[in-house]
Amino acid sequence: MNIIVVGLSHKTASVEIREKLSISEQKLESTIANLLQLPHIDETAIISTCNRLEIYAVVKHIEQGVKEINHFLAETATTSVSELQKHIFALSGRDAVLHLMRVAAGLESLVLGEGQILCQVKKAYRLGQTYKGLKKILDRLFKQAITAGKRIRNETSIGSGAVSISSAAVELAKTKVQDLTAYNITVIGAGKMSGLLIKHLLAKNAVQISIVNRSFTGAEELASKFPNHKFQLYSLSEMMSAIVKSDIVFTSTSAPEPILDRVKLEQALPKNHSLMLFDISVPRNVNADVNELENIAVYNVDDLQAVVAQNQETRRQMAQRAEVLLQEELQVFLLWFQSLEILPTISCLRNKVESIGEQELKKAVSRLGSEFSERNRKVLESLTKGIINKILHEPMVQLRTQQDLEVRRLTLQTVCELFNLDVREQNVSAFETRSHREFKHALERKFVEVTTHTAK
Repeated sequence: MNIIVVGLSHKTASVEIREKLSISEQKLESTIANLLQLPHIDETAIISTCNRLEIYAVVKHIEQGVKEINHFLAETATTSVSELQKHIFALSGRDAVLHLMRVAAGLESLVLGEGQILCQVKKAYRLGQTYKGLKKILDRLFKQAITAGKRIRNETSIGSGAVSISSAAVELAKTKVQDLTAYNITVIGAGKMSGLLIKHLLAKNAVQISIVNRSFTGAEELASKFPNHKFQLYSLSEMMSAIVKSDIVFTSTSAPEPILDRVKLEQALPKNHSLMLFDISVPRNVNADVNELENIAVYNVDDLQAVVAQNQETRRQMAQRAEVLLQEELQVFLLWFQSLEILPTISCLRNKVESIGEQELKKAVSRLGSEFSERNRKVLESLTKGIINKILHEPMVQLRTQQDLEVRRLTLQTVCELFNLDVREQNVSAFETRSHREFKHALERKFVEVTTHTAK
């Protein structure tokens, strides 16, 4: 089995491309189900945010798995694979594992060290479990990545003062108007991003803030989180009324199509009305044709680069320490993952040696005759098992603790040749007679058994 990740991010694709491949939470269950139906994919999990779409998978063959996901994404974006590959990256094995850990630690974010991405990785893990995309390997990988993300934030200061996309948008707005106190501001949407927007707006002394949401109740719930401030609240049907009164508008909704376009704004706004629109949604909430209007400035997530750059240097120094810690977390996972490779050989070796021991024990008992007592038989059985465990102990320890992958594989090959083990045949027959999950569970039980015997 191999671990891969196929995806795109703010580093490889523009917001126009990213929004075509954005997968809403409502579509996540069906998307995971469709991916699991692909011939070479056994496990999958999806991270979909405004800045990235990444599909993690456990595949039988790396090349075929990547190819299947590429075709799947091309169909989703209604484009050709060749066109999509200009923006797609694919990683496998160690690189894929390290990438997820870097994502969880905020080292791959637009805002280096931002904290929100760790919550998004946790959410991807939780939904992957809920929708049956995760099995043993990805479950362990995501747990390790989340642990790594937490450790980076605890042991470095990379998260302190790190701005989110929401705060970067507020910072950008502040560079345009200097003092937010005198401006009428509208926030469209009432989700987490909108909550962060309001938090940062209040920190920058914004006073006149309106909240627009699809449901008025949602707007009320968001406003209730800031009990010391009074907001003007609107439902989505009243959106244009709120915008007409505004100087600055932030949009952060999960709408699949733009909720603002040139026609709506042209019809609603008075002539020469100046307006700044900060669209931090993917897919975008503001249609590109709004840029054609005079006196209206539109900024999207890609425009936040300049704001982010001002704070990057300090975080880069912290990131160097974070990279060292991530290598430690990477090794923890790789040792576990590589240990899965030795389980069939350990199982096969123990089975063969135990079978020889049982045969020889039977011969010895039959030669001793009927006068041989049950107590003596148990002593002889204990002796046989003890000899077997002593013989197997050292090779099993060496197999489990060998960190060099090539040395480990060479050792496995040597063991198979020395003891004439056909591990491949054993694996094939096991996969033919039971599901992959059941086979892995059987190996796990055998590993526990082996460990128990070895400990004795």
